[in-house]
Amino acid sequence: MRSLYKSDPGRRIIERWCRTRIDEWPVRHRRGLITVDRSQAHLTFIGEGTPKVVFVPGTNFNIATCLGVAEVLGDRWSTLVVDMPGQPGLSSGERPRRPLAARPYKQPWYAAVLAQVLKYTGVKDAVVVGNSLGAAIALACESDRIAARVLYSPGGIVPLKTDALLMRRSAAWLMRPSPERTRSLLDLFVAPGHAPEAATVAWMELVARYCRTTLAPAPLAPQQLHRWKGAPVVAAVGEHDRFLPPDRLGPAVEAALGRELHVLHGVGHLAVEERPDDVVPLVEEAIALAAR
Repeated sequence: MRSLYKSDPGRRIIERWCRTRIDEWPVRHRRGLITVDRSQAHLTFIGEGTPKVVFVPGTNFNIATCLGVAEVLGDRWSTLVVDMPGQPGLSSGERPRRPLAARPYKQPWYAAVLAQVLKYTGVKDAVVVGNSLGAAIALACESDRIAARVLYSPGGIVPLKTDALLMRRSAAWLMRPSPERTRSLLDLFVAPGHAPEAATVAWMELVARYCRTTLAPAPLAPQQLHRWKGAPVVAAVGEHDRFLPPDRLGPAVEAALGRELHVLHGVGHLAVEERPDDVVPLVEEAIALAAR
């Protein structure tokens, strides 16, 4: 396994930023670490009792960068946020080189980590809400403790669309990180006329400085997707998501999962940040599907 961090001082800076953000969060919660397959996953619990909803953030994101959607979910249901090992934050930094690639007869590594977290925490009949990479993990995870899945700006179904503008801004962000270059990149992640949150800009600048960022997840194998066809799955994407355009993602979701894609108007790829309240009706729909 290889660490995502470029240095130990950089890892400590990342961890300090996350702890400060969470410590300043007024929402009542509790946190802990569990060891899974020689790695540690950071868990955040909101609400009392066994979690009903499990939120898995996307690439380079974690509880400290998803406080808005975590609060919205926690207001309605007992919620668990799982920060994956191998992603920057308070989980351990080591990961396999291909964490979503399945070995014969075994789940992909990230999916196996999620399954073990659900078992360790006693979660049953949960709705897993996966954002971007988290959606790919939810689709790859075979745990019978999952009752339904909500796929938010989902990776793992089609390749993300890239263009020359994105590649230029990504290269500038990685090679010479600054607030201006980070904001310029994140402008592509939100809807026209919107601005990325200042905290997200600050975070992604730190990621470029101190981390070896992971790429977006590639599509899962067809057999991994088709097994959920007709299952309780709800998929949604922003109207202005330039990486997963609705007209490209919609047919793939319908073909692979047998579900119509929800298009969230007025938001981009960072839909959970731009308008976190949109997650509530999606989870409600997933619960209703699971109850049929």
